[in-house]
Amino acid sequence: MSSSDYEPLGATIDLLNTHLRHFSEVSEVARMTGHTAPSDTKSWSQIVVSTLTGIKGLDRKKGADLSDGSDVKAANVWDAIDTPRFNGVLKTGRLSAASRVPDSVSALDDTPHLFFVLWDYTPTEKLPRCRIWVVRTKADAKFREIATGWYADRAAGRTSNNFQLHPPRNQDHDRFSNTWGTLSYPLLFAAVYDSTEKTYKVTHYEPAALESGCCSK
Repeated sequence: MSSSDYEPLGATIDLLNTHLRHFSEVSEVARMTGHTAPSDTKSWSQIVVSTLTGIKGLDRKKGADLSDGSDVKAANVWDAIDTPRFNGVLKTGRLSAASRVPDSVSALDDTPHLFFVLWDYTPTEKLPRCRIWVVRTKADAKFREIATGWYADRAAGRTSNNFQLHPPRNQDHDRFSNTWGTLSYPLLFAAVYDSTEKTYKVTHYEPAALESGCCSK
């Protein structure tokens, strides 16, 4: 990897190590006291994406998750008491000035990227893992196709306002599924925790996915 890639990757690995350490410590206390682990997966995932891509957040203002209008969706398998999935993937008609969007597939036109962050385990060794997929929502024809189907069903009253995607939890593939279609999503980044060296290690990094990645069937 070039020197320009090294710093964001190194910073991302440092952050992932910090996240795992804090999660493990607080999870132990949660188990001892009979509570669920208080992990803010949403905020951690947004911070990880910003660290990796250099796209900052909104300085705690309302609106999109990132300053360029992109959104981040997150799911965490660790200590989960239900089935983690990506929720609220597609926007519905919102009325506030900060988040007003049309109730149709055109809502995707002002969102450069959708990032999907999954915290899970490798299927065989059960090692902690973080993967990040990215969709170019304005340009990805196959993603927009399933989004169009969902908006049509929503307009007809056939579905709720929560467009969910089921990620490959603890599995080694890139397919997300729901009623409107199963697609393979472009993988931007993956890192697996090395239990011997006590650090995450990058197993996949494809920054070109930000500019040319496409979902496939």
